[in-house]
Amino acid sequence: MSDLKKILDQGSEPNEEALRRYLEGTASEEERFAIENQMADEDFMNDAVEGLQNFKNQHQMQDYVNQINKELHKQTNKKKRRRLKRHMEDQNWTLISVILIIILCILGYFVIHLTEQQHKKENQIEQKK
Repeated sequence: MSDLKKILDQGSEPNEEALRRYLEGTASEEERFAIENQMADEDFMNDAVEGLQNFKNQHQMQDYVNQINKELHKQTNKKKRRRLKRHMEDQNWTLISVILIIILCILGYFVIHLTEQQHKKENQIEQKK
């Protein structure tokens, strides 16, 4: 039953609503306790909360969050497209290499087969003499 009362697990991030309530001072005792514990344990969390406290206007903070999310989404998509493009180019060269190796193997087989036939014919001619 004590697990059910935990608002935040160790190492988990608080959701936006819990942080907003904490900053506004409307968070429950359990939420405040969990966030403050996490702030004490993690420097990044502490810095994040301190930075959020510097915003006086909630609308301005939401605009910044939306802007950061939009930029992050752009960068992530750009990296995905670049990785996909690079992956596709690599596959073309791999395919060309495999086809070339197969063609060389087939040509090698025919060359060996033809030389064996010539040797057999030469041996038959020598035996007839």
